[in-house]
Amino acid sequence: MSKANRRPVPGVDIPPRPGQRFGTRFQTLIRTRTLQDLFQRHGRAGEAVFAAAFFALSLLLLILLPWQTQWVPRTKLYVQPAFWPAIALFVMLVFSGGYLVVALGSHRLPGLRAELGAWARAGEFMVWFIAYVWLVPVIGYLLATIAFCCTLSWRMGYRNARWMGLSALFGLAVVALFKGFLGVNIPAGDIYDLLPPGEARSFLMTNF
Repeated sequence: MSKANRRPVPGVDIPPRPGQRFGTRFQTLIRTRTLQDLFQRHGRAGEAVFAAAFFALSLLLLILLPWQTQWVPRTKLYVQPAFWPAIALFVMLVFSGGYLVVALGSHRLPGLRAELGAWARAGEFMVWFIAYVWLVPVIGYLLATIAFCCTLSWRMGYRNARWMGLSALFGLAVVALFKGFLGVNIPAGDIYDLLPPGEARSFLMTNF
């Protein structure tokens, strides 16, 4: 195909401006003013707080590493129990530190209080899950899962009998899938100790 009949490529071939004889190919890809414009970035609200928290977590995990794993004498370096965790935490510390430096040097946008409030609201569901994990050994996997699903549905505003019933059925399906079909070993709840000994009690403790 001749150049005269070739169709322009959108986003690549730029038509000439008034007073310009020819269009400039890849003009948008190489048009920069200064190095400051090239590397300038605008941080989000709360980004510096997140970067500082992530860096502090990385540093804390690296400091606690000697108490969580060990170096075995007369063992090759790459099979040491502490080698790969140390490498992972060191890399995490380096990159989180670089992220913190960049976040502190960025032009931060307003709205930090609203951003932290959104984080706190999201943390509420973490508290619900912790309560669910705490209840499983007490009232059993079945009752705790049904209560957890119904509580989350109620919290999200689905509070009529239809949604409560669907949430309970979903919780029952989850228990049947993980305990019955997949055979996940989850300890039985203390509440089953109140039942009289027999096959029914053993069935509930094994499957629910």
